[in-house]
Amino acid sequence: MHIAVAGNIGSGKTTLTGLLAKHYKWDAHYEDVDDNPYLNDFYEDMQRWSFNLQIYFLNSRFSQILEIRKSGKTVIQDRTIYEDAFIFAPNLHAMGLMTTRDFENYFTLFNLMSSLVQQPDLLIYLRASVPTLVNQIQKRGRKYENTIRLDYLKRLNERYEAWIGTYNHGKLLIVDVDKNNFSENKEDLREVINKIDAELHGLF
Repeated sequence: MHIAVAGNIGSGKTTLTGLLAKHYKWDAHYEDVDDNPYLNDFYEDMQRWSFNLQIYFLNSRFSQILEIRKSGKTVIQDRTIYEDAFIFAPNLHAMGLMTTRDFENYFTLFNLMSSLVQQPDLLIYLRASVPTLVNQIQKRGRKYENTIRLDYLKRLNERYEAWIGTYNHGKLLIVDVDKNNFSENKEDLREVINKIDAELHGLF
């Protein structure tokens, strides 16, 4: 089985991925942040590096999905291939940080890759307001994230909501991070686990 965790920067994807992997004894596949050769450059000059970064993520996530399906294990994945294509790349394009030529080239490649892979068996979407995202981004203190602007997070949130509103590729579970503090509260985590059990093993 392939479980995927989606959500904006700072919504708690990596934390939840780790907690669920531990609870269910699932294999965890994390987003390649520390070894990403473009991330620092991107946050310093988004216009110059946006296309390179998105291609890197696309390649990385496509490889992950192929590995997940080949492994025959139940895997939980931190962020999906769809978020880059429907949220991050179009947002960069709309902000004038990626040219139309690059965006069309990127999207053609995404369409080809996505036609070759299966959708996740369950998508867990972490919904969070901008203040919650900012609070969590500040807590983890990644240097390159210091320059992220509020309007950037707000635009991404709007795109996430639009994407989730039309998501019909399989089972979907929405967790409201403003109300559920699964990272620090065991009862909140238990609530998430109960909902996952109902989605994966429930009768309805």
